[in-house]
Amino acid sequence: MDTEAQPTERDRSSRPEPEAVEGRSRFALPARVVDWLPGGRITLTLFACLAFLLVLNTLVAQPFQIPSGSMEQGLRIGDRVLVNKLAYRFGAEPRRGDVVVFDGAGYFGDADYIKRVVGVGGDHVVCCDKKGRIEVNGRSVDETAFLYPGDTPSTVPFDVVVPGGRIFVLGDHRSDSSDSRDHLGSPGGGMIPVEKVIGRADWIVWPYAHWTRLLRPAAYARVPAAGAAHG
Repeated sequence: MDTEAQPTERDRSSRPEPEAVEGRSRFALPARVVDWLPGGRITLTLFACLAFLLVLNTLVAQPFQIPSGSMEQGLRIGDRVLVNKLAYRFGAEPRRGDVVVFDGAGYFGDADYIKRVVGVGGDHVVCCDKKGRIEVNGRSVDETAFLYPGDTPSTVPFDVVVPGGRIFVLGDHRSDSSDSRDHLGSPGGGMIPVEKVIGRADWIVWPYAHWTRLLRPAAYARVPAAGAAHG
């Protein structure tokens, strides 16, 4: 009885364990890819990093290089800002004071632009009050904290109501900025649709000496909502 049982035990133990085979097949494809790629595991890691950066750039954040002096002195030519592409993706919309990057095709020109939001849908934006300041919904806005030194809020008078779903934008360097003021007679009246906004510029990331977070200025905090009573 014992001698007949021994071969049976040997046969049973010689069979490959199903879990071991399953474990090997689970990692077979990555191993083959590593063997096939020049550079092996290092090259595969680089490709994975590039894929991650591509997804990040497409969906989450995107660097943008400042092309002109229209946002000086806060943003200088050649500075790189990090644009938050999720800022307005989940029901939120641009707010007064935000610095935004938008696609100007059909409105400003076939390029991306960076400007500051001065008026949002429903706002009544006027230039200027008796002291030369811009008014939004009847409230004068003190822009001296970010306006280019020596510039006035605008040498071009305007009196506009921003349509719903659009924004009125100006550069901080008003004397060197082509913005909503210059396109009042163009299609859309110089107002940019919110869906054309790529995102909000949240950080200056290059050069290192300019590294800083771009905060929404307090100048617009006291502006009442469109249509609200004010005194």
